Amino acid sequence: MDDAFTLLRQAVDLLPEDAAAENGVTVGDVREDIARQEWEMVLGLLIEIADIHPVSDSFWEILAEAARQMMLDRSRRWCQWRSWEVQHGTVRATLTLLGTDEGGRRGAFSGDGQLRPLWDIGNRTSDGERDLNIASVWVEFAQELGPGETADVRLAPLSPEQWRNLKTGDVITMHEGRPAVGTATVIEVLKPRG
Repeated sequence: MDDAFTLLRQAVDLLPEDAAAENGVTVGDVREDIARQEWEMVLGLLIEIADIHPVSDSFWEILAEAARQMMLDRSRRWCQWRSWEVQHGTVRATLTLLGTDEGGRRGAFSGDGQLRPLWDIGNRTSDGERDLNIASVWVEFAQELGPGETADVRLAPLSPEQWRNLKTGDVITMHEGRPAVGTATVIEVLKPRG
């Protein structure tokens, strides 16, 4: 197994020279940071570029292993999450949690994909009953999400094929028991690329 620094060099070589992050950082800039041995910065910049430029699941797996070796657990989980998205697709939505006084959660949850609530996405059982589906939640641009708060999230369904009927604008509900604890509006449905 290659060390983290070799893996990061390999990942850069998988990107086209004209690939750039939203903030204008280029592959050339990343190579300069490699020369200065700014390894954590290199990992972050590669993630930013890959968030804009389509990459393979193996690219994300290389970054995940580099992050693991660098003991950057949240970055490792994000790279594993993105690898899964390439293979299975994802649903992005704006999620609003009910407040505690409205019957919502009592506290915030970690936004790093560990929560796996049930979702009402409109599916029904063979006898017409509501069929809830499981999907993990990654909160974009926040460490956690608490009662009454709103954020854009990425959903990783346990059974992605059951989510294929969703489209932008659909409203789905999040459950952690019988009553709903949040409502989400779909903002994007990304198909698998792997």
